[in-house]
Amino acid sequence: MKLSKIAFILPLICLFASFGFAQTNTKTKPIPPAASNQIKLSPAYAEVLLRKTELLSELEALLIEYTDEFPKVKEMRFESGLLQKELDRLLAVNAADGSKLSAALGKLMVRKCELNAGLWSLQQQFNDQHPDVKRAKRKSELFEAAINDILQGK
Repeated sequence: MKLSKIAFILPLICLFASFGFAQTNTKTKPIPPAASNQIKLSPAYAEVLLRKTELLSELEALLIEYTDEFPKVKEMRFESGLLQKELDRLLAVNAADGSKLSAALGKLMVRKCELNAGLWSLQQQFNDQHPDVKRAKRKSELFEAAINDILQGK
């Protein structure tokens, strides 16, 4: 008798539990407009996304042997965050400017993120007056200027 009650009650519990989870997950992101879909198909977006994916796969491999406190893991997480910011930046571009989103722009963005991650690593070791830090900042500024030049059409 007890077994049949459990067999009857257990599916009801699962049903109500799944309904509760479905209710909490209704706050999903809205479906992106067609313009952002076009941007996601651009060579620049693909280039940045490719690098981010490669980086995350390398990070997963490192995390098998190292902790989150390992300096290379920290640097890779930092660079991944920078790449995500660049992806968001691309999504904010006006759809009419989609022709600007070339593979070269994506490569510039990826390289800038790599340079900024290296700069961040140097800043963990040295102060801002150190020649290596100054040199890394200048390189990063040059890449940012080139990116802005393309995006702003100057």
